[in-house]
Order: sequence, then C-alpha cells, then structure tokens
Amino acid sequence: MSDLPTRFTTWLRRDAAADFGASLVVFLVAVPLCVGVAVASGAPAELGIVTGIVGGLGVGLLPGSTMQVSGPSPAPAVLVAEAVSRHGLAALGVIVLGAGLLQVLMGLLRLGRWFQAISPSVVRGMLAGIGLVLLLGQLYPFFGAAQPKNIVGKLAGLPGLVTGALDRWSVAASALIGVLTLLVLVAWQRMPAKLRQVPGALAAVVVTATVVAVAGLPVATVQVGGLGAVISPPDMGQWSLFTDPAVLGTIITFALVASAESMFSAAAVDRLHTGPATRYNTELAAQGAGNVVSGALGALPVTAVIVRSAANVQAGARTKASRVLHGVWLLLFAVFLPELLALVPLPTLAALLAHAGWKLLNLRELVPLLRTQRVEGAIVLLTAGSIAAIDLLTGVIIGLLAAIAKTAWDVSRLSVKWHHVGDRVCVRLGGIATFLRLPRLLAALHAVPDARRVELDLSELRHLDDACRQAVESWAEQRRRSNTEVDLSLPERVSVSG
Repeated sequence: MSDLPTRFTTWLRRDAAADFGASLVVFLVAVPLCVGVAVASGAPAELGIVTGIVGGLGVGLLPGSTMQVSGPSPAPAVLVAEAVSRHGLAALGVIVLGAGLLQVLMGLLRLGRWFQAISPSVVRGMLAGIGLVLLLGQLYPFFGAAQPKNIVGKLAGLPGLVTGALDRWSVAASALIGVLTLLVLVAWQRMPAKLRQVPGALAAVVVTATVVAVAGLPVATVQVGGLGAVISPPDMGQWSLFTDPAVLGTIITFALVASAESMFSAAAVDRLHTGPATRYNTELAAQGAGNVVSGALGALPVTAVIVRSAANVQAGARTKASRVLHGVWLLLFAVFLPELLALVPLPTLAALLAHAGWKLLNLRELVPLLRTQRVEGAIVLLTAGSIAAIDLLTGVIIGLLAAIAKTAWDVSRLSVKWHHVGDRVCVRLGGIATFLRLPRLLAALHAVPDARRVELDLSELRHLDDACRQAVESWAEQRRRSNTEVDLSLPERVSVSG
C-alpha cells in the first residue's frame, strides 16, 4: 500500500489521458449494446446498464485481464430469454448468482485453461449457433412483431413479416428504421478515420432516433423506468429455486457459456495488445465474482465482450483503469440521463443485435472451411444446427461428442501391408488398432493371398485393443485350418486393452 500514491502519480503522468479517452469510446460502444441485450433478453433496458456497471466497476477492478472489458453480451442473451420465459424474471438473480459461484469455484480449481482445449470447430459452431438464433429472433422486433418461442415458429412466421410490412404502416415503419440502422452501420465503415472514432452503433442509434422523433413514425421505443424499480435482489422465497433440477441445469449452462465466452475473448484480446497476458484462472474467478454481484442485484449475466474489449485496445487503452472508468460513465449515465433511453427505437436495437448475430455466424470463414476441411465444417454445422433446433448446452454437447469421435477416428491410424518372400507372405500391421478400424482390418486381412506360410508382424503397432486382437487371432486360426503355417508375434512394447 505504501507505493500506491507513487503508482497513482505515475499513472496520471503517463497513462491517464490514453485510458480516459479509451474509456469514453468503450462507454459509447457499451450503451446501445447493454440496452439491446437487455431488451432481447426479455428484461428491462435499465438492467443492461446495471450489468454494464457491474462489469466495469466490479470485474474491472479485479485481477485477471488488463484490457478485457465485461458486461452483458449478445451470446448469453439467448439463454437469458429462455430462462426468463421458463422461470420468470424474478428467478434471474438466483440463476446468475449461482452461475457466478460456480465460476468462482472453477477458477479456484484452476479450470480456466481447460477452456482452451475445446475443439475450435465446436467453438465456431457455438458462436455460429448463437448468431443464427440471434439473427432469426431479432427479425421479429426488427419488424415490430412479437417473437415466437421456438425455431419452428420463427421460421414459419417469416413470410408473415414481409406481408405485414406491405399491409400495415407501423410494421413498414419499423422495418424501415431497422434497414436504416444497418445502412448506417455499413456506411460508417467507409467514413473518414476521425469520424469513425464515434462507434457505428452509437451513430446508428442517434440517426434513427432523430428520424423517428422528427418524422413522428409509429415505431416502438425503449420503455424506461428508474434504476430503483429494476434492481431486485432475490428474496428468501427464491432461494428455494436452488433445489429445482431445471434451475440447476440452467445455472450450469449459464456458468459454462459465460466462462467459455470470457476465456475465448481473453485469448483473442491477448493477441491484440503487447501488455500483460491474461491469467485465465484468476480472470475466471473475477468473472464469477461479477456474476455474484450482478445476480445479487437481479441483473443479467456478466461476461467478457470481445466488441468492447477490441474497442478498448484499438482506442489506445494502457491499463485496466479504462475499463473501470467506462463503468463510471455508465453509472453517471444511468443516474442522470436515463430518459435518453426512451428515445431509442426498438427496431434499431434489433438491427444492432441482428448485425452482431451475422458477424457471429461468420460465413466468410465457414464457407472456405466447408470446402477445405469437410469434417471440421460438418462439426461446425452440426453444433450450430443443434443449438438453433434444441438449446445451447445440448448443441455444444453434441458438438463436443462429434469432435471427440473425429479425434478418436483420426488417432486410430492403422496400416496393413503384405508382400511375398518366396513361398511366404509377410503381413505387417502398424499404427493403432482399435474397434474403430476393425472393418478395415478385417477387409485387409481377408485380402492377403493364400500361401504355405504367413508371417504376421505386429512390431509397428503402438496399441491393440481387445476387438482387434480377437479378430487377428481368429483370422490366424482360420488360416491354420486351411493348412497354412501362421507365425504370429506380439512384441511386449505393444499395449493391449481389453
């Protein structure tokens, strides 16, 4: 503590200006996304701001990562919307708090690094699946319509959205504001560099809110109340939800998804800067602590958000003070200027999240992957499709099982070669012989020509499981019954499972 004044003085002299500017950029990026995620989750808009404050002032102050910025994210919004629909908004605090406690435990058990061992194909599939669900779900508020609860309803209702825009002016107006939002987002990337210092999402919100207000369009806007009305700590009756198996499953899903997104984000952000690398276990515990606080306030789950984190780095942040300051600006905004949220059109938020979903879908990388690595691409499609059709946790589990099966198949490399030496046939097996390769092994052995003597050489085998061992012995016995002399040797170094 004795060097704290010195460190603060050094920060003021060397890093304060850069961190101050970066924090304002991150704040401007965070406001529309915080509100959009909350609305997409079926929660009051102010809860998104509260969650952003927790991410900035809570997680931001804790050790783990330097440049990573936390808050509400579009990815868990899919889970939150499902949880709110199933258990009610009042249960959200208990679920988020429970997930946070589980994350803290995982961090203390040093499980943070294990998230890096997940197959990249499953990660891509998870992000693509979340992007697909976001994209399909936000099409409905884009047109000012209510969102169906399942994927079948969402797909079946798409034609009705188009016909509704042709028949009703309010639907058409919502669609026009959504399209305008997307046009601003795309056009903003071609603006001069100085102008692009203002985030495109904020520019889209300002432009569309101005158009709606000036033209008096019949477009729904964000419903605003006070912070005191939305902050709702879990009461005593809600703690009994911890005994509900369905709620426990939701808590585990929240914890895994939030942890995965935060750890994947940390790996990506570390590649963007040259400062201290993320301490994964510490960061996982910090994210959990943030969710404990967020859950205690009845707010949304906190995760690291790659969009805000990248904006923080690109804006020139030097220390973690920038992410803390962005939380300060969110707090001041929530206290003194919450009425500005009432000007934000709901189709604008839907378009922002649909745009985020499109980027998560990432067809630019998926299409080449399907062309060059079909199996990996198939795992991505299987994971994404399962998430969209069933739910996120089930989809990820299906993807992981597919990736494990592919790995097992890949490592079960088996070669069967034979050649004639006089009146003998020498057969050599190499690699790993497991039940996965049993059909190929049997076909190769049956293709060995007849001879007076067969030498079966297993010296290059690294592993022989019980199924393949029995198949080899059965084949040898069949040859012996046909008056063929079979020499079968199994060196001691070959591992045998059975």
